[in-house]
Amino acid sequence: MLRAMVASVTAMVLVLAIGPAFVRWLRFNEYGQNIRVEGPEGHQVKSGTPTMGGLLIWFAVLVPYIVFSRFSVASFTVLFAALANASIGFVDDWMKIVRRRSLGLSARYKLLLQLLLSLFIGFVVLHFCGLDTRVDVPFTDVRLDLGTWGFYAVVFLTLAGFSNAVNLTDGLDGLAAGASAIVLVALAGVAFIIARNTNDPGIQDLMVVSGCVGGACLGFLWYNSFPADVFMGDTGSLGLGGAIAAMAILTRTELALVIMGGLFVLEAGSVALQVAVFKLTGKRVFLMAPLHHHFELKAWSETKIIVRFWIVAAIFAGAGFVAYYATF
Repeated sequence: MLRAMVASVTAMVLVLAIGPAFVRWLRFNEYGQNIRVEGPEGHQVKSGTPTMGGLLIWFAVLVPYIVFSRFSVASFTVLFAALANASIGFVDDWMKIVRRRSLGLSARYKLLLQLLLSLFIGFVVLHFCGLDTRVDVPFTDVRLDLGTWGFYAVVFLTLAGFSNAVNLTDGLDGLAAGASAIVLVALAGVAFIIARNTNDPGIQDLMVVSGCVGGACLGFLWYNSFPADVFMGDTGSLGLGGAIAAMAILTRTELALVIMGGLFVLEAGSVALQVAVFKLTGKRVFLMAPLHHHFELKAWSETKIIVRFWIVAAIFAGAGFVAYYATF
């Protein structure tokens, strides 16, 4: 627990210390965000804001991880899942900058790369982390055996689903970073309970990597809160979703994560619902999707939406933690 706390604070301090110089470097090189024309009209003023701030997050994660972790397979798997997704996001961000438009790597190629990553993560989890193909069902003592291919499918759905859900949530200043930190605290709590009862060093190390990512998110909020000096870009959001998903996989909370990460589920679900209903009926459920844009168009201020969504994220994270604790 102490190592995790120190690692978290170290990551946060690193972001705070390096942040100003990093933002200046992004501005000097004109690595600015291109805003979608289809988005809310008020977002056009954010065009040109430095992006790829996720690079700062992952640097601040790596340093304390190297110093404080015990390099367990479990924690390294989470870190690898985060950095691999961040790399996909970096390619996407770079393509947007080079092309000077809001379209980067196509969804097809993203999902293909995430499928390959999921197969690798699933293989490592089954063969090197001592886990099997069962998942815990919240609020029961049932462990559902999915079989090998069923387990691989859940890994893919969790990894791709949550990385892209965090990416969709990253539409307002500080929203994704704050919500991710909240969910990571809940997952670190789950890891603490497992470690306390099993005395497994690998699980204890999960608290360290979760602390590193959560601390970096909190530090990043200093520069990413409204009005943002820098955006995390897909480099940050896809990586954060990958870290959250991998933490859930390693702690057997894939199903509880649907509750724990409920805000991300709502954001992604609002997009899916909007598209499905529009294709079937030609009508829209929301003024605009994802959900936070709906409230923007209802004249809620950006800060009000962000704070209220953080509250919703905390409620879901607490409920998901309770669901795990009741099961355990």
